Amino acid sequence: MEAINSAVATLVTSTNTLFILLGAIMVLAMHAGFAFLEVGTVRHKNQVNALVKIMTDFGFSTLAYFFVGYWIAYGVNFFDSATVLAEHNGYALVKFFFLLTFAAAIPAIVSGGVAERARFWPMLISAMCCVGLIYPLFEGIIWNGNWGVQHWFATQFGASFHDFAGSVVVHAVGGWIALAAVMLLGNRKGRYRGDRLIAFAPSNIPFLALGAWILTIGWFGFNVMSAQTLDGISGLVAVNTLMAMVGGIITSSLAGKNDPGFIHNGPLAGLVAVCAGSDLMHPIGALVVGGIAGWLFVWVFTLVQNRWQIDDVLGVWPLHGLCGAWGGIAAGIFGQQALGGLGGVSLLTQVLGTLLGLAIGLGGGFIVYGLMKKLAGIRLSEEEEFNGADLSIHKISANSIE
Repeated sequence: MEAINSAVATLVTSTNTLFILLGAIMVLAMHAGFAFLEVGTVRHKNQVNALVKIMTDFGFSTLAYFFVGYWIAYGVNFFDSATVLAEHNGYALVKFFFLLTFAAAIPAIVSGGVAERARFWPMLISAMCCVGLIYPLFEGIIWNGNWGVQHWFATQFGASFHDFAGSVVVHAVGGWIALAAVMLLGNRKGRYRGDRLIAFAPSNIPFLALGAWILTIGWFGFNVMSAQTLDGISGLVAVNTLMAMVGGIITSSLAGKNDPGFIHNGPLAGLVAVCAGSDLMHPIGALVVGGIAGWLFVWVFTLVQNRWQIDDVLGVWPLHGLCGAWGGIAAGIFGQQALGGLGGVSLLTQVLGTLLGLAIGLGGGFIVYGLMKKLAGIRLSEEEEFNGADLSIHKISANSIE
C-alpha cells in the first residue's frame, strides 16, 4: 500500500509539473505575438528593432526575475543544490518558469508604447528594473499575501482581492508603467502638427494579424493554466476566455468601423479584461466584460491619439492599462452570484485593489524611467529617429536591397 501511495504521489507531482510546463511554453510563445503585433504596427524602418527588443527584454528580464523579482514576490531563491531543486519533479522550478513568462510581459507591453524613438540599452536596463522591483512588489502583495494587504481586504470587506490570471497584476500594472514611459519619452517627430494628427500607417497588416492570433491562442494557456495544478483546471475558465475574446471582436468591429488594427486588438482587449474573473464569471458575463473592453479600447485609443495627443504607438495603455483595470473591477461585478457568478468577491475590494495596482505601476514607471531619462537619456536623437531604429541601433534593415 505504501508503494502504491508513493507511486500515486509521484504521478500527481509529475503531471502537475508537466501541466504547468505546458502553460509556461504557451505563454512564452505569446511573446512572439507581442513581437509580430509590434512589427506589423510600426513603420518599416523600425521592424528589426521591434523584434530585437522583445527577445532581449525577455532574456534580461529572466535574470532580473530569477535573482531578484521572484525572491521579492515569493521569498524564494534558487541557490540550493540541484538535488534540492529537482525534488518533486522540479515543480518549483517550472512554477518559476511559468510566472516568469507573466513577469516578462511587462517590458513587452512597454515596448509597444515607446516604439520608434527609444534608445536601446537605457530602456532595456529600465525594463529589468521594472521586472525585478516594481512588478514583483504588487505581484507579491496579491498572489503571495505580502505586507498583509490581502488580509486587511478580507477583514474589512469580506473578501481578498481576486485576480486569477493577472488583469491587474500583469496587464494593468504593465499598461500604467508604459504610460509613464510614453509620457516621459514624448511623441514621435512629425506625429502632430498643431491640433492635427499625422497618420503613420502600419507597415504590415498580415504581421499585425499574426501577432494578434499568436497572442489569442496562447491566452488559453495564460488563463486556464493559471490554476497551476491539474486538479484545479476548469472548463469554465476556458469558455469564459473564449466568450470574452468573442465579445472584444464584436464590439471592436462595430466601434472601429472595420479598421483591421482595431479588429485584431479587440479580442486582446477582451482577453485582458477577463483574466481576473475568468474562474468566477458566467460565460454570458464574460461575453459582456469582453465586449465592453473591446469598445473601451477603440474609444480610448482614438481619444488618446486624436484629442490628448499622447503617442502610445500600439495603444498599450488603453489595451492593457485600462482594460486590465476594467477586468479587475468587472470580477467584482460579474463574479457575484446574483449575476450568475460563483461569488466570494467584494466589489469594493476589487476597486481598491485595482487602484493600488495602478498607483504602483504609474508611480514605479515614473521613478524608473524618470531616473533613467535624467541619468542616461531614453530617446534617440532626431537624426537617429528619422533614419529609423533599425539602422541607427542595429545597423541593418528588415529587408536587404540587392
